[in-house]
Amino acid sequence: MNSTITRASKWFVAVIICGTTIALYSFVSMPEDWNVPAEYQNMANPVAYDGESIDIGKTIYDKHCKSCHGKYGEGDGSKAAELDTDCGDFTLEEFQSQSDGSLFYKVLIGRDEMPGFEKKIPEQEDIWHVVNYMRELGE
Repeated sequence: MNSTITRASKWFVAVIICGTTIALYSFVSMPEDWNVPAEYQNMANPVAYDGESIDIGKTIYDKHCKSCHGKYGEGDGSKAAELDTDCGDFTLEEFQSQSDGSLFYKVLIGRDEMPGFEKKIPEQEDIWHVVNYMRELGE
């Protein structure tokens, strides 16, 4: 009887350890929601979505964003594999359904391995151009 209890105890401990490990891995590897303040979520894009804006946005995107997010915004840039953070896919509805203000905030402030660009792109109008270009990637 003691060997049965010992064997059952070992199995119980093994199951607990495996379950805990899987739960912790899932928790650590799950992307955290990117909370955008309401003032940004509701912010309207002051830059017209037109060819000129898209061209300006593409130029800025190519300089600052393409190496991680990829030529077509699919998260497959040359530096993406080096990162622990998923670069996202700008072509997906999940991305495109975000407000312009939310995208503006994420580019401006950044998070984790995604740098904020408030110093590298000091003119806020230029960030709005990038937002317009990111919209083009969803077309």
